[in-house]
This record gives sequence, C-alpha cells and structure tokens, in this order.
Amino acid sequence: MPRISKGPRLYKRKAKRRNGRLIANAVWTIRDGDREVATGVFASEAERKPPKAAEDALVRYITSKYRPPRRVRDIEDIDVADVLAIYHAHREAIYIERGSPQSEVTEFADRIGRLNDFFGGKMLAEVNAQTCGQYVKARGRPGGARRDLEDLRAAINHHAREGLHRGLVRVALPAKGPGRDRWLSRSEAAALLWACWRYREVQTRHRGPLKNQKIETGKRPLRHIARFILIGLYTGTRAGAIASASPYRETGRSYVDLENGIFYRLAQGRRPTKKRQPPAPIADRLLAHMRRWVRTGAIDSHFVEFNGAAVKSVKSGFRSAVGLAKLSTEAGKVTPLEAHGRDLADAAWRGSVESGGFSRDVGRGVA
Repeated sequence: MPRISKGPRLYKRKAKRRNGRLIANAVWTIRDGDREVATGVFASEAERKPPKAAEDALVRYITSKYRPPRRVRDIEDIDVADVLAIYHAHREAIYIERGSPQSEVTEFADRIGRLNDFFGGKMLAEVNAQTCGQYVKARGRPGGARRDLEDLRAAINHHAREGLHRGLVRVALPAKGPGRDRWLSRSEAAALLWACWRYREVQTRHRGPLKNQKIETGKRPLRHIARFILIGLYTGTRAGAIASASPYRETGRSYVDLENGIFYRLAQGRRPTKKRQPPAPIADRLLAHMRRWVRTGAIDSHFVEFNGAAVKSVKSGFRSAVGLAKLSTEAGKVTPLEAHGRDLADAAWRGSVESGGFSRDVGRGVA
C-alpha cells in the first residue's frame, strides 16, 4: 500500500562537513514528495521552528502550485478565490513589465490578500450589496474598503473579459469620502520649508557633566524633506517621481536635465500609465538650486536622499516637519496628497505662491 503524501512542508537540512570543515550551511528547504526546493533561508544549529521567511517561501510555493481552472463556468460554481488568483497573476505580470516599485506590488498583494481572506470560499454569485456591505464593516475603514472592493470589481471584470464566467456580478462600493479641503497657504509652506532646512538633530548626553541634557548636533536630518518640498512646490510633481529624480539618466530614475532645464518625470524604462507624467520645464530659481546641490556635492545620485541613499517615502519626515513648523491641523491633517493607498501622490499645494519665494501657481501642471 503506497504511503500517503504529507504534502509540501518545511524541512531543516543539516549542515554538511568534510574532514571537519564546513562545506554547506544548514538551510530550510521545502519537501514535496520526492522534490526538495530551496527557500534561500539559512538555519542555525539550535533552530527548531522555521522562521517567518521560510514560512513565507512555503506559502509562495503552495500558491504557485495551484492554478485555477480557466474554462467558462456558471457564477454559482466559481470560487471568488479563483477569480482573485487569476487577476493577481495578470496584474503581477503588468507590474513586472512596467518595472513598478516593490511598494506598489506589495500593496496590491495586500489588498488581494484581504479580499481573499473575506471572500475566499464564497461563490461568485454571492458577491452582492449585502456581502460587500459586510466587508466594509469588517474592514473598519470605508475608504480602505472602497479601494479593496475596486480591485474585486476589476478582478471580476477581467474574469468576464477572459470569457471565464456566465452571468452578471455587481460589486457595491461605499460612498466616496469628502474631498480634501486643507491646503497650505504661502506663509505655511514657507514655515514648513524653513523648519526642515534649519532643524538640527537633538541627542541626549548619557555621561559627563552634561548628562541627561539635550544637545543639538551638527546633523540636519530633514534637509531632504526641504528639497522634496521645494521640487514639489515648483513643479507639482507626484512624490514617486520626485523621490526618483536624479541628475543622471539611468533606468528606474526620473531624469533632470540640468543643462536644458527639463524634468523628465516618467522614470527611464517605465511604460507610460494614465498618470502620463509628461516632461516639465524647471523654473529658473529651482534650477539654480538643483545645479548648486550637484555642484557642491550636497547630493549623490538623487535629489532627495537621506544618509546618502534615495528615499521611497517622506511620510515620517514630513510628519516631523509639520510638528516643528507648528502648523494647525484643526482643518485636517497636513500631508502630501495621497492616492493609491500609501503612495504619496502630489506635493503641490493649491493656491498662488508668488514673489519672494516661488514664482508660479503650484496648483498647475500636476502630473
């Protein structure tokens, strides 16, 4: 009688030694019948329980083995999990082709995961106003639930376009939240900019005659936020393009032509999306700043850097700057505008910023 398969599982392969010398480290592998698949996760000699990285590798392996059926069926017989899996594979291929940032891929996977946790096991025919309303309640945040359900709607529409189901399925979305009505005035923008530029890091002494006293150091940890704000105010560019802006033309970077004063906001090698991100002329004052940053070595490879490396998000630094500038939050939070989950989208403030600092209406030309 054949032995019953245990299915894919994690196994710690012991270290290999030859003549007392280590020739291969202990590693966690995936055993699946006669197959053994590497996870790339090392194991210590005393380790008994697999670490999260190895468990994640097992999840990815099991997920990759499953391929939902791709034949036309009735909505009464189709699991929503299959619809989500097909759409996830479709979008993942698009992200890879575009060279999208990992944060965008991860956020999409998180949304699909939340939908699968709730709708997985339900048939496509069960997607209606009632179940969508239950999801909104379980999610707790109407705005986040709406974004997730938009992905569910896209997944169902994609499934239908592929000719894989018969019947009409409608996803009920919660109402959109109120629009943002908190915009920085010229004086607030100037206060925020100067707070970032002047701020010095404060450290507490732990020994000596100044023990427990807070001392200002020579470090300026928010100057990259000042550069971010300055570029955003002048160009109205999305935060992702500002973060990848570089004086050097390389794949994955938005290119700033300092000689001709043109900001090519679409990253090199990236396919255009509905956001377009067309090239934009750079105002003379900003161009002078950017040329000086490069000439003096204030930046290395990107215009917005922290500790010599490009940044992916300015949320934490921006939040600190708002506190330092003592901006009022009674009318709403002061943040760079957001779109697509946690992606920062737009650093331009509405309102006219005129002579004495910035020379154009920063609300125009948003990419």
